[in-house]
Amino acid sequence: MNSAAVSVGIVSPQRFHSVAPLTLQNGSVLDTYELVYETYGTLNTDKSNALLICHALSGHHHAAGLHQEDDAKPGWWDACIGPNKAIDTNAFFVVSVNNLGGCHGSTGPRSINPNTGKTYGPDFPHVVVKDWVNTQAALADHLGIDVFAAVVGGSLGGMQALQWSIDYPDRLRACVAIASAAKLSAQNIAFNEIARQAISSDQDFNEGRYFEEEKNPDRGLGLARMIGHVTYLSADGMGTKFGREVKSGDFDAGYDVEFQVESYLNYQGRAFTQYFDANTYLLMTKALDHFDPARETKGDLVSAFQKATCKYLVLSFSTDWRFSAARSQEIVDALVRAKKNVASAVIESEHGHDSFLLPIERYTNALKTFLDQLLIMQKGESE
Repeated sequence: MNSAAVSVGIVSPQRFHSVAPLTLQNGSVLDTYELVYETYGTLNTDKSNALLICHALSGHHHAAGLHQEDDAKPGWWDACIGPNKAIDTNAFFVVSVNNLGGCHGSTGPRSINPNTGKTYGPDFPHVVVKDWVNTQAALADHLGIDVFAAVVGGSLGGMQALQWSIDYPDRLRACVAIASAAKLSAQNIAFNEIARQAISSDQDFNEGRYFEEEKNPDRGLGLARMIGHVTYLSADGMGTKFGREVKSGDFDAGYDVEFQVESYLNYQGRAFTQYFDANTYLLMTKALDHFDPARETKGDLVSAFQKATCKYLVLSFSTDWRFSAARSQEIVDALVRAKKNVASAVIESEHGHDSFLLPIERYTNALKTFLDQLLIMQKGESE
């Protein structure tokens, strides 16, 4: 899977520098900002084959391909993006962006605040999904893309795709929301708050100014990742993968015992601290919590979708309890009541929420069929 021959090959990140001031939903203003993004495939002459990928909580712009031949693994959605894959780069020009507030090159808490000359840290302004959509639209303008063939995302990325269909109804032909929800449940918000508390209670957090002391809240951020990772898996999936296998220690004596699942979670937590920023984690989880497109229509999701004109595909997974199939069904029901064109499916999988990242045949077939049909219809309309 780490061979360029089975994906889009070697790719290089690009940078969009906006000099137009950005007013965020909370009223804060960024005089300038940057977004790091990657593209895969070729933009056609009329620029009608562009497809936007929106990433989830811990995602970023590197969705497919390799940055260099000896990379340990490809981009986070390489299973779905590439030649003849579900998101076919022989047909689509795919744009994948690291969101504002991220920690992989786009302007965020790790960036220098031009007003102070110091790292933003906790002073980076609060952003919400609508802000991300607005900056993605600005990137599309920069690339000369008036209309996306589709905006696609899983989890938090699916929320962005839904917001696109509401805020920019004339700028996308299709919306694909995978393993997502119209708003978080109380349980989801609770898990996010526990993760934030793990970070903020770390002795090295320093109220978000850990950079000033050249420290990092590794323990808290690692715990946050472990909490989140458990919720992304299913009980059956964890049982199949780990069972009660012991990694090390003397089980009979009852000391220094480490189960395989404990070893796995500890590794995931440690690895996460090496590439993700704690302030970004706080920012992203709050954006998740606050997402609710029906807030502007007094809780009426049907009314929120009234202006939408695109086609929809809503996919969910049978064992995903973090973003359950029932939550996707709420979106589908609202779209049907709003008389929108919507297709949906619940995919059988034992892998929980993480299923949307995996090459599950029925899932990838459903996604590819929908996108292929979109191209056929688009071609027919242009003839």
